Amino acid sequence: MVRKTFRKGNDRLDHILAKPGMAERVAEIREASAREDRIYAMNLATIRKAAELTQDELAQRLGIDQSVVSKTERREDMLLSTLMDYLSAAGVEDAKMVVHVNGREIELDLRSLQHHVQG
Repeated sequence: MVRKTFRKGNDRLDHILAKPGMAERVAEIREASAREDRIYAMNLATIRKAAELTQDELAQRLGIDQSVVSKTERREDMLLSTLMDYLSAAGVEDAKMVVHVNGREIELDLRSLQHHVQG
């Protein structure tokens, strides 16, 4: 009879990841999973629709006219404060922007940037 010894989960994981190419494969799978989980917003309307809001409902939350929401969603550039107001009204809880620099992914916390701009 072969007796198996108990091995802690982390030890077992370390053993598996030590196999040639395994750590790289796990990293690839995690990256692919993160890409699939991320929704790429093509514009602000995508965020509003994800929040299940109409332009009228968002305009009410912002205290502005619906036509201003429509114009904001079509703008190619805007002030950070305008963007943050829109995102807050849409219910965004954790506003971040992801950029890629020299093959590295960097997340910027938009709320902290807004405080620096206003201060």
